[in-house]
Amino acid sequence: MKMIQDFNFKGKKAIVRVDFNVPLDKKTFTVTDDTRIRGALLTIKKILGDGGCLILMSHLGRPEGRMEKYSLKPVIPVLEKYLDKKILFADDCLGESAVSMAAALKPGEILLLENVRFYPQEEGKPILPENVTDEEKKAAKAAMKVKQKEMAKQLSGYAEIYVNDAFGTAHRAHATTAVIADFFPEENRMFGFLINSELAAMDKVLHSSQKPFTAIMGGAKVSDKIMLIENLLNRCDNIIIGGGMTYTFIKAMGGKIGNSLCEGDKLDLALQLIAKAKEKNVNLYLPVDSLNADKFDNDAATNITAVDAVEDGWMGLDIAEKTIEKFSEVIMASKTILWNGPMGVFEMEKFSKGTTAVAKAIADATANGAFTLIGGGDSVAAINKNGLADKVSYVSTGGGAMLEYMEGKKLPGITAIRGE
Repeated sequence: MKMIQDFNFKGKKAIVRVDFNVPLDKKTFTVTDDTRIRGALLTIKKILGDGGCLILMSHLGRPEGRMEKYSLKPVIPVLEKYLDKKILFADDCLGESAVSMAAALKPGEILLLENVRFYPQEEGKPILPENVTDEEKKAAKAAMKVKQKEMAKQLSGYAEIYVNDAFGTAHRAHATTAVIADFFPEENRMFGFLINSELAAMDKVLHSSQKPFTAIMGGAKVSDKIMLIENLLNRCDNIIIGGGMTYTFIKAMGGKIGNSLCEGDKLDLALQLIAKAKEKNVNLYLPVDSLNADKFDNDAATNITAVDAVEDGWMGLDIAEKTIEKFSEVIMASKTILWNGPMGVFEMEKFSKGTTAVAKAIADATANGAFTLIGGGDSVAAINKNGLADKVSYVSTGGGAMLEYMEGKKLPGITAIRGE
């Protein structure tokens, strides 16, 4: 597999899949968070610095056909600011403008293609009417796969080199993230710097973690994290459970959880995870106390109880002081830390203390020499909200992609280049 740092792009034309799926202001349609754009800059600058030219392709949002509110035009001024260079724009990734502008591109120039998801063949999912038969569905899917290959083939014809630097979509078998790689010889396809750094961080945690290794799992549902927790049980010394999923475990153990979030059909699963952790000598830490509210509102009345003694009419929305103290102690004693998911409803200030405390403990552990990997939208938001992004080892740009990779799944965008 070719490494981008060893490749010379002089006189070459590269087509680069980036992840510019950035949030936009609903009124002005300006970029409100340019983290993903900044993540692509190293790869862009490497290609330009070598004397190459590049074509950037990305999606934005989930458009149904061509929808102006999902145009990539708002990305242009942000890119121009960071690169101090004019960005060319093709208003249709498969149209005449893209074909002619790609052909005319000169060394040092950048062409941004319009949203690739304006075409359904990017995702490879046919748009089906209601009441279609199974045979019709099968035929539509097969026809769409042909169109997906045709789209990938046309895009591949714009350049000599393919670079995938969109980790956030690496778990999707889309035209621009996986299928396109087949149209380039092995020596002319590679990952960008961002994907390489993502994979290095995750592989370090999965395959060469220093002990003690602690995984912190938060969020609403056990069902969302089951595969990740099961994979980590073979690697971790400690697993910390927080967030809404806490109460499924507590109820499964016979605790009183009031009106707290609970997956009633996952109680046996929670008990199985507890048993597996014990069998594998993994310390499973659950909250011991709970900050409760009488309604799901920042202005709600609150009380603190033992986590297994939440009264009827109350719901647990954050961890409380004793839990914060215990979790922080475990985190500070760790040498490798993975964090995925908040400890409570941190979007509401009243219920953000637990998540903030965990974020700060992870930053302190990093300062003490631990390797810390943060992934998942809410965990990343909590780290950024507390100004700690530069105080941890690595903040992943791919929520779903990171989750699937850490679960042990093969990601189409990765295997298309790695060949695994």
